[in-house]
Amino acid sequence: MTVPLEEEEEVGDLFNTREIRDYRGSSGEPQQHHDTDEAEQSLSTSELLKKHQQRPTGNISICCSACGKCCKSSSELKIHQQVHTGEKPHCCSDCGKRFSRSNSLKVHLRIHTGEKSHHCFDCGKSYLRLKSLKVHMRIHTGEKPYRCDQCGKSFTISSCLTIHQRTHTGEKPYSCTQCGKSFTTSSQWIVHQRTHTGKKPISCTQCGKSFTHLGSLLSHQRKHTGEKSYNCDQCGKTFTQSSNLVSHQRTHTGEKPYSCDQCGKSFTKSSSLIVHKRTHTGEKPHSCDQCGKSFVTSSRLLEHQRTHTGEKPHSCDQCDKRYSDKRSLIKHQKIHT
Repeated sequence: MTVPLEEEEEVGDLFNTREIRDYRGSSGEPQQHHDTDEAEQSLSTSELLKKHQQRPTGNISICCSACGKCCKSSSELKIHQQVHTGEKPHCCSDCGKRFSRSNSLKVHLRIHTGEKSHHCFDCGKSYLRLKSLKVHMRIHTGEKPYRCDQCGKSFTISSCLTIHQRTHTGEKPYSCTQCGKSFTTSSQWIVHQRTHTGKKPISCTQCGKSFTHLGSLLSHQRKHTGEKSYNCDQCGKTFTQSSNLVSHQRTHTGEKPYSCDQCGKSFTKSSSLIVHKRTHTGEKPHSCDQCGKSFVTSSRLLEHQRTHTGEKPHSCDQCDKRYSDKRSLIKHQKIHT
């Protein structure tokens, strides 16, 4: 056992004093050892050793009584226990959002200040968090450290691997409480919820039309710009979305990969199969909030809602007569031909 320096000095001083007293005494003359002196010396040394052994070694772990997790210090344990208590003592003065750690608040404050202190030296893009920068750097390095053990496909972040693995397992952990439909990601579930609530939080700045998700807005905006980036290499037809091009190409190949398990009918698009299945189930998930009438598709609901609003967006280019739905316009145009 190693005794700390201050204790060594205490023991050393004790022994030195004894030696002086044993050999010289108070008169300076040599004296004989006494049993009582040896007993006192032994007792003092053992007390010092006992005190030393009671001191913390620095390797003691403090464990959480709620979950058993061990922490290195009482301060670390206190922070951990906020997971169980729900305590969030650090509050943002700008928006009132609360955090359990002061460091989390510090990072959050950058949202308000606009500070992005972590910069990519390759492209100059900046991030609030160092972790986000590290993930971004994989775009430049090509690193994909998360690999699927079933098909070998690799990903830059673990969450993408988790979502991908659900294509193998068929797991859809996010379920709609209204219609029971399940989804592989929370973002898909959030967008789906808007079909029930009618919420369309994303709007076109040019015409004001609203959409449930960003992808639909981007596709819509191409109608204003005229941009059709996706071309069919067989007939030259162009499309605003890659998914529309893929579906179109099946008209050339005759491929219909989506089959109904009840009647065997096949479709070029998964959305067409979903709508078709409702003919078997009788499901009509799209309801009018004014009269309660239900419809199989959102497009039919939209057409119906125009009977309440009086909107007629489809006009004949020959006589300017207007219609609430495109089918009625096509039927009308046959009069002119």
